[in-house]
Amino acid sequence: MLFQRKFSGISCIWHQTSDNSGRLVGALDAVLDSNARVAPFRILLQVPGSQVYSPIACGATLEEINQHWDWLEQNLLHTLSVFDNKDDIASFVKGKVKALIAEETSSRLAEQEEEPEKFREALVKFEARFNFPEAEKLVTYYSCCCWKGRVPRQGWLYLSINHLCFYSFFLGKELKLVVPWVDIQKLERTSNVFLTDTIRITTQNKERDFSMFLNLDEVFKVMEQLADVTLRRLLDNEVFDLDPDLQEPSQITKRDLEARAQNEFFRAFFRLPRKEKLHAVVDCSLWTPFSRCHTAGRMFTSDSYICFASREDGCCKIVLPLREVVSIEKMEDTSLLPHPIIVSIRSKVAFQFIELRDRDSLVEALLVRLKQVHANHPVHYDTSVDDDMASPVFHSTSMCGDHRFGDLEMVSSQSSEESEKEKSPLLHPDALVTAFQQSGSQSPDSQMSREQIKISLWNDHFVEYGRTVCMFRTEKIRKLVAMGIPESLRGRLWLLFSDAVTDLASHPGYYGNLVEESLGKCCLVTEEIERDLHRSLPEHPAFQNETGIAALRRVLTAYAHRNPKIGYCQSMNILTSVLLLYAKEEEAFWLLVAVCERMLPDYFNHRVIGAQVDQSVFEELIKGHLPELAEHMNDLSALASVSLSWFLTLFLSIMPLESAVNVVDCFFYDGIKAIFQLGLAVLEANAEDLCSSKDDGQALMILSRFLDHIKNEDSPGPPVGSHHAFFSDDQEPYPVTDISDLIRDSYEKFGDQSVEQIEHLRYKHRIRVLQGHEDTTKQNVLRVVIPEVSILPEDLEELYDLFKREHMMSCYWEQPRPTASRHDPSRPYAEQYRIDARQFAHLFQLVSPWTCGAHTEILAERTFRLLDDNMDQLIEFKAFVSCLDIMYNGEMNEKIKLLYRLHIPPALTENDRDSQSPLKNPLLSTSRPLVFGKPNGDAVDYQKQLKQMIKDLAKEKDKTEKELPKMSQREFIQFCKTLYSMFHEDPEENDLYQAIATVTTLLLQIGEVGQRSSSSGSCSQECGEELQASAPSPEDSVFADTGKTPQDSQAFPEEAQADWTVSLEHILASLLTEQSLVNFFEKPLDMKSKLENAKINQYNLKTSEMSHQSQSELKLSNL
Repeated sequence: MLFQRKFSGISCIWHQTSDNSGRLVGALDAVLDSNARVAPFRILLQVPGSQVYSPIACGATLEEINQHWDWLEQNLLHTLSVFDNKDDIASFVKGKVKALIAEETSSRLAEQEEEPEKFREALVKFEARFNFPEAEKLVTYYSCCCWKGRVPRQGWLYLSINHLCFYSFFLGKELKLVVPWVDIQKLERTSNVFLTDTIRITTQNKERDFSMFLNLDEVFKVMEQLADVTLRRLLDNEVFDLDPDLQEPSQITKRDLEARAQNEFFRAFFRLPRKEKLHAVVDCSLWTPFSRCHTAGRMFTSDSYICFASREDGCCKIVLPLREVVSIEKMEDTSLLPHPIIVSIRSKVAFQFIELRDRDSLVEALLVRLKQVHANHPVHYDTSVDDDMASPVFHSTSMCGDHRFGDLEMVSSQSSEESEKEKSPLLHPDALVTAFQQSGSQSPDSQMSREQIKISLWNDHFVEYGRTVCMFRTEKIRKLVAMGIPESLRGRLWLLFSDAVTDLASHPGYYGNLVEESLGKCCLVTEEIERDLHRSLPEHPAFQNETGIAALRRVLTAYAHRNPKIGYCQSMNILTSVLLLYAKEEEAFWLLVAVCERMLPDYFNHRVIGAQVDQSVFEELIKGHLPELAEHMNDLSALASVSLSWFLTLFLSIMPLESAVNVVDCFFYDGIKAIFQLGLAVLEANAEDLCSSKDDGQALMILSRFLDHIKNEDSPGPPVGSHHAFFSDDQEPYPVTDISDLIRDSYEKFGDQSVEQIEHLRYKHRIRVLQGHEDTTKQNVLRVVIPEVSILPEDLEELYDLFKREHMMSCYWEQPRPTASRHDPSRPYAEQYRIDARQFAHLFQLVSPWTCGAHTEILAERTFRLLDDNMDQLIEFKAFVSCLDIMYNGEMNEKIKLLYRLHIPPALTENDRDSQSPLKNPLLSTSRPLVFGKPNGDAVDYQKQLKQMIKDLAKEKDKTEKELPKMSQREFIQFCKTLYSMFHEDPEENDLYQAIATVTTLLLQIGEVGQRSSSSGSCSQECGEELQASAPSPEDSVFADTGKTPQDSQAFPEEAQADWTVSLEHILASLLTEQSLVNFFEKPLDMKSKLENAKINQYNLKTSEMSHQSQSELKLSNL
């Protein structure tokens, strides 16, 4: 049977054969395999007028071939309309199919082998096509199309550790595209007129679309991972700690990226420490006694934890720290309980997992880690009873046994605690709220009844689901948290939900030691802390006296001492003060550690990158959930400026305290998701008023009034207003919103965001935020530099990009040198990017107008030494462009002064790298006469000019003090050599050589006359008479043959040579006597052409140098 469809003049035919055996298009080998058996269904390509049918796809059933046809329609057929020639269409389709076959083959091989042959072939092609250094490791590659306007170019996409590269050779045209990951400002999935799903790469000036991938989801995830790793490694190394497996970028593989993505999801989902490394993810089922069945899900095992999450979101989740685990045992395998293991914990609870694949190796690995954890942190089973734990809530004979919160301690904890109390008797032993309990407006009986009801509900929950960090976490506990945790249990449950209790138990005495070490030390951080102490909940009585203030000071100072990278940031004081209200001082410290280091990563640092990323994510959530509000407020940055404090202080600074603590309850249980959904609920509740607001100020007032009137009817304490609230002095009553209702609405309407979705959005927006900081840095640097130079702003911008790229290329491929400084965002804008001598030499060669052939590199070294004022072997962008500005736009005297300075110390050194320099042979033919032959046969006598010049300079000597030291004879030789090199290949080369020969001889005589004048005390008439007037031949050289000693040189004692000097004024006056030299230094220079060539050749220059170095190293190793 034949089924024919036409598109763009090309026939695509379904052909059904009688043979029922066939191959799926997923294998794709059969499409081009002439020996393969004919599939029952095939899609054939025919060009009208041709008798040739080309197989495109094949399948075993009609359903399968229909799926292949749908893929062709979505990804291929719509693009064919851009071609005019039918043969071009056929060529394009065949090329695409061949590429898909090759990619599928390589994917299968990659599953079977660590380094399949196909990948090695792709690596060879990648290296040949892009000529990168060996350090540029290829991670993976894909077949795809790159769109150039409306025309797709079929080719190969190569993803390496630092670059995204595309190569195409189609219809006789070659296309190469190289995009550094650090240049990408946006990475997104989108659609265009022809295709429903493409990947769009946005850089500063261009957008590129890539489509027709065999597996677009996989490609996009790998791109996201590579962009995230590279940008954070190069632009955000202030806080970014790479995984141990990714410490060396050249070792990154596709498998490493997938493992890293899974690791980050694992840590975010269970909110575990950032150093925790995931080892295995296994499908299994867990016995859940509350539902009396096994719940299907996945087990996650890491360095110090066993975790479980059900397949159904919110159904069940557990976190088992290995230090709480007593034993891990394999049980008998039965048909009802296949491959079971039992994990027993200290609170006499056993967790049963079944359906575990490869159970033996899993248990073996877990036992090894369990032994290691117990060896590092031996557990002490304390039989003493903690008074705080004697309440029915934390002491029960239920399934959780008699485990008490206070049992979490180590063998040495008793002595450590005793010594801690001796050393630090000032530590406050209880939560501040117990010492400064306020009576509310309600009757005591009403307050107690509400609290008792909540405590009773929680007690019932503990009996059924567990009361320790190993409790079953279900939707039921989320509802209890949303109602508000009882004040007597709040601090304890915060510790359990955040797992700060494990840190507390694992580090006995740690906090007390930190307090001892940090108190009394004065620095900038402690000054900032002292300044903010009395601004922390000043309306609460706990912080109206020294007890609360002292505890707050100790916790903040101790944390700054523990983590100098973060130190102290504003808003940490507000958060810590609330933690101290409900937790003991040491517990509050570990809660702060949990919040700053894993629950709100990168929030509390120099640039608050984490908070800005979440702000950007929040803006996208607003567009998705509240489109009308987003449309009304075209610029959501106004909302972002208001909501930033929502994230930084968890609503504590803008909501009454008794209401805000309920938000913190949800945050400790659900993480940042709770803040996102509550923020959306706040905006949704005010959407109508916000849409009718006239400006940002009115919108701010609406939100502030609403937040200030959120009450907590269940709070046992009196209302405590927000000290940061605005516009709270209402002239008329404002509607009151109950916090429980608002939180319930947030879960019902906006609780569908999963941790995986939030992490994906963070990847996407971290690129935008980091590039936004880079743009800010660039604009600030340019704003400082523009007024001080004559270079056009657009050219300065190009120079900045070249400067930054040179820095980045060294980060890509070179081992860090002691002098090389990485990008440091904490430094002032102008100092964030700096380059060393080698990087400067590359840029000098690319953009400097003073190219001197082989001498250029030596001149670059001297220029670098001149610009390196503080001698730290690094220079900033401002110094670089100031030097270029003189070269391109300076007056002649400024250019000569710069050249002069390049040939005296510190630019010129005794060990200057110039093997051909006659520095060690300073003998010159200074007896050369001052009469030169001209082309017209005339002779010019410079004796009179010389005498007059010496007299004029002698007069000026007393008037002004010389700014620069005089140039010695050896330095003058190098100066002349540079001038000769600069004139090479100039259109006026011959005239310039003649002129510089004249000037050089004149200056030699000036130096000699000055030398004799200083030795005799005055310049006598005899000096002039000694100057001979015989004309030399044009071939005479300024430099004497260093292999022979000039006869006349014996007239001057060797020790007198050290006194030979000329000044900048001598040189400048001499150069002004030759019009050709004046024209050379005053002619306008074109920077734009240099910049264009530099952009094209910058990579080639770097890669050629790296290749030359590797070849040199290879030769040395073979010796």
